[in-house]
Amino acid sequence: MPTQRALVTGITGQDGSYLAEFLLSKGYEVHGIVRRTSSPKTERLEHLEDRLHLHSGDLTDLASLVEVVEQVRPAEVYNLAAQSFVGSSWRQPLLTSEVTALGTTRLLEAIRLVDTSIRFYQASSSEMFGKVVESPQRETTPFHPRSPYGVAKVYAHYMTVNYRESHDLYACSGILFNHESPRRGIEFVTRKITDGVARIRCGLQKELALGNLAARRDWGFAGDYVRAMWAMLQQDEPEDFVVGTGVCHSVEEFVSIAFERVGLEWRNHVVVDPRFFRPAEVDLLMADSSLAKERLGWEPEVGFRELVERMVDADLARLRGEPLVEAA
Repeated sequence: MPTQRALVTGITGQDGSYLAEFLLSKGYEVHGIVRRTSSPKTERLEHLEDRLHLHSGDLTDLASLVEVVEQVRPAEVYNLAAQSFVGSSWRQPLLTSEVTALGTTRLLEAIRLVDTSIRFYQASSSEMFGKVVESPQRETTPFHPRSPYGVAKVYAHYMTVNYRESHDLYACSGILFNHESPRRGIEFVTRKITDGVARIRCGLQKELALGNLAARRDWGFAGDYVRAMWAMLQQDEPEDFVVGTGVCHSVEEFVSIAFERVGLEWRNHVVVDPRFFRPAEVDLLMADSSLAKERLGWEPEVGFRELVERMVDADLARLRGEPLVEAA
């Protein structure tokens, strides 16, 4: 049986690195698209680089995507690349639209032009639900995005549906709820918290400034969620799935567990700063993943407390110069 070949955009990110590991464990030949920069950010892939095939390309450039797809001829394409930070999407709405929305269209078009048998996965987001009309949210819940990022993701989601229905592509979307890990970017609130806690514990700072502590999210472990991405492309027919834990926690709960991990009282160190509140807040997101559990057999394995503690431990190890060994 020939080796399955997969192409991953956003392979240098949190999800991309976990997906690359997972696909390699399944025996795939894994290719990734990376943007040409003077200082490539591949630190999340350092332990895998000799097993990966990286190609220069950009979601803003159709020609480069066509070239890579033609060269690689993958069986599966996973589109994880995006301007993915919600906060930045208000400051850079046009860039967010160009990359997150139109970039997905360009990649779908490259597949249509090169080989319509390729199976396509789109990374949709719980941020598409935004101002929710029901809770928990499921595949049939209407979208009401509350940020340029959410709007761009809705566009990309429906474009994926359109290519599926109009061009008979095997194209599906995973509507993934918040998923974190020690590899999360430092600008995201969860990693900002665990990094801040580790710095306070190590005496490198005294306070941690945060925004809305009451915001509630369905948080899971990124390593669990890439299993669902892969499972979606193994079904007989393409279908969109909501993926999350079905359990909701507040930012305050996340903060409390993180400080508890290092033996500190969070109220002595956290400062609420209005600068970090969103222009339009998303108060509550919680997944109903019944369909994913039924059709894909997917279940999260890492719980909320374990996730927070893993992240704190990893940031402490990094600051102390200790080797980081991630739990399986």
